[in-house]
Amino acid sequence: MTDRKNGLTYADSGVDIDAGNRLVDLIKPMVRATARAGADAEIGGFGGLFDLKAAGFKDPVLVAATDGVGTKVKIAIETGLHAGIGIDLVAMSVNDLVVQGAEPLFFLDYFACGKLDPEATAAIVAGIAEACRESGCALIGGETAEMPGLYKDGDYDLAGFAVGAAERGTLLPRADIAAGDAVIGLASSGVHSNGFSLVRKIVENCGLGFGDPAPFSPVMTLGGALLRPTRLYVKSCLRAIRETRAVKGLAHITGGGFTDNIPRVLPKHLGVGIDLARLPVLPVFKWLAAQGGIAELELLRTFNCGIGMIAIVKPEAIGKVTEVLTEGGETVALLGEVIAARTDDKGEHRVVYNGHLDLSP
Repeated sequence: MTDRKNGLTYADSGVDIDAGNRLVDLIKPMVRATARAGADAEIGGFGGLFDLKAAGFKDPVLVAATDGVGTKVKIAIETGLHAGIGIDLVAMSVNDLVVQGAEPLFFLDYFACGKLDPEATAAIVAGIAEACRESGCALIGGETAEMPGLYKDGDYDLAGFAVGAAERGTLLPRADIAAGDAVIGLASSGVHSNGFSLVRKIVENCGLGFGDPAPFSPVMTLGGALLRPTRLYVKSCLRAIRETRAVKGLAHITGGGFTDNIPRVLPKHLGVGIDLARLPVLPVFKWLAAQGGIAELELLRTFNCGIGMIAIVKPEAIGKVTEVLTEGGETVALLGEVIAARTDDKGEHRVVYNGHLDLSP
């Protein structure tokens, strides 16, 4: 009979249960800080609970969203700057909820890695908790998966899941969007969380390291500048929706840029005309365009170019909506108006660009 070796443990295979338990202990206070009406934000159970009645809803429609942060995590891994990635994760989902007029209620995260580093992971969760608090969203659960062999040590990926609610009859976009409505842009904080495969290719081709000074922001490292977290638009947009009753639609400018995202909230027969000269292009996009030789239309379909959220509003309420958004901390630009969709021999155009972006250094 052949002798069999005994005594192997889960830790011998690369999975450390004790590290997972340490992480839970580290993040419990962060999670509790996200408590809101409807959720006590405690973790440790097999599922998270939320009480819609306690949150004040009478006839709610639930809205759900999920997303990740793409290859932006590669820069976080290479630089060791993890905190902002958690903010990105929440922002990508809750910004999608508010686009439909929904108030974010709760959030769950999924974190997968090769070898769990409790302190580094806790820094990511701290960012998640911070963004949840800022969005009025309870962090009610999540999952951490240590998978050696699938991920290399030091590598990780994460995904987020958000659920929100709106009273029946208040969802966006509204059915009364019409030609002549104003198109307002809310400034972004940077690249946000889209287009990073192209960003990383440009950085690689120009020979810079993420620890070098950022050419477009010399007081920061290139990695730190590119990792600036996605802006959270929830509170300002909810306030504008509720106080002005003039916001007809919102579009979160993510992958696909202006070209693909704005038509998602418009009736099929309508488009928008955008005056590109009014678009406040951030220095990072000017640098990326110059270094990568990116054509203007490609830039507009890949990046937010300086505008992270679009609002479609009644033309007579431009001033009021702008005032409320500005009071909420947003930088606002009037970009154009809703128009009839245009068709030519190249097909239908739902987003028509006038003029050109200011890409001068």
